[in-house]
Amino acid sequence: MLELADIRKTFRLGPVEVEVLKGIDLRVEAGDLVSIMGPSGSGKSTLMNILGLLGRPTSGSYRIDGRDVSTMNDRELSAFRNEHIGFVFQSFNLLGHLTALENVSLPLVYRGAGRRASRSRAEDILGKVGMSDRLDHRPDQLSGGQKQRVAIARALVGTPSAVLADEPTGALDSDTAEEVMQLLIRLNREEGIAVVIITHDAAISMQCRRRALIRDGELLEDVRASAESGTA
Repeated sequence: MLELADIRKTFRLGPVEVEVLKGIDLRVEAGDLVSIMGPSGSGKSTLMNILGLLGRPTSGSYRIDGRDVSTMNDRELSAFRNEHIGFVFQSFNLLGHLTALENVSLPLVYRGAGRRASRSRAEDILGKVGMSDRLDHRPDQLSGGQKQRVAIARALVGTPSAVLADEPTGALDSDTAEEVMQLLIRLNREEGIAVVIITHDAAISMQCRRRALIRDGELLEDVRASAESGTA
């Protein structure tokens, strides 16, 4: 569970301080499928960095599974992020010299898991995203959709508390984007891991069971789709 309370983030631009996040309150429960939508400059990327422990708020509190992360030093944050947060990026962020299997097993290697156990878990999760026949392929041997499937597998391999997906379909054509979105929806349901999707695409947002809107650093809406709506 992720819980933000009165999160504020201020940046200094020369002599001027700019408040990018203005008192964000957000609670993400296990199994949630949430979109955070907003225009450029709304603060959604800053919010994602804080959610993913890639940046610190200026003030406010953030708890993950009941643990206050504000007291952690950088080394503790890095280890905690590896265990609790998975990432899916628009540009995939796969290591080009590693195979799909090696890319996916890497978070477990960093965690200190044994090589055999890491490979076994990576093979299992790659199978769940339909990539069992591409284990030994490097990123330059994969299509955009296949790269994103590998990235999703990497995000899920360590059984995190939440997966943060930053514009996960932004670099894909419409058909492949829909396939990737349906994969995220299915894995969210089957694995029970919270998925938070940062997007500017209303069509992507509408497929999530819960939808939040951020504008000018404020969370203006946070609504849950009704069961009757047919939303996944």
